[in-house]
Amino acid sequence: MPELTRRRALTAAAALAASAGAQTLLAPGASAAGHSHEGSLEPFDEVYKGRRIQGRPTGMDDMGGMGGMAGTGSGHHHGHGTGYAVFVDGVELHVMRNADGSWISVVSHYAPVAGPRAAARAAVDELQGAALLPIPAN
Repeated sequence: MPELTRRRALTAAAALAASAGAQTLLAPGASAAGHSHEGSLEPFDEVYKGRRIQGRPTGMDDMGGMGGMAGTGSGHHHGHGTGYAVFVDGVELHVMRNADGSWISVVSHYAPVAGPRAAARAAVDELQGAALLPIPAN
């Protein structure tokens, strides 16, 4: 049996740390996506803390929103190429999907979440009752 050297001990510790780090990076998206459809890209329309939040893939119809959502007229760039549009009380919430599959919004930019529904809920939490103001299109 080979002798345990400092080099072998450090190699084993580095391998263990690397595998634990990989599991940590993969776990948030995997575990969050499995709970309550927050990571799902299905359309949603609900009231969260007294605010109406809606989301839909942008390909559902070309002229507006989920059964006539307010604030979805032409000139809006839904989801910055994500193929998904999110609204809080009829005002578009700009969302973006990160490379790791997490989502951020213009309101909670530094707090990635599992999906568009979670991004809308995080924005409502962050707004604390304030109105979401539309971002003008250039």
